Amino acid sequence: SHLGGFRGMPHHNQFKKSLRKEAKRREANRAQRARLRHSLRDFKASDTVESAETRLSEVASLLDKGAKTHLIHPSKASRLKSRMAAALNRLRAQA
Repeated sequence: SHLGGFRGMPHHNQFKKSLRKEAKRREANRAQRARLRHSLRDFKASDTVESAETRLSEVASLLDKGAKTHLIHPSKASRLKSRMAAALNRLRAQA
């Protein structure tokens, strides 16, 4: 389970507080991850060079922020940015 195998209600105030903090962080992380996924999807769906360029900068910013807070692994952020840049260059070559 998401409580690390814990069963039942906590009896100590500090553990109650930690459960509240974990729930808040979990929701924030889920929202950030969803925002990142949606922006990646929008970049892949962009069909013009101009829209792809603006979306690339937005996604790169979100990836850097996610990597900074360990929402995603820094290497994954770097890899995704590299692949998006390559895709943008392919789109430029077609235009």
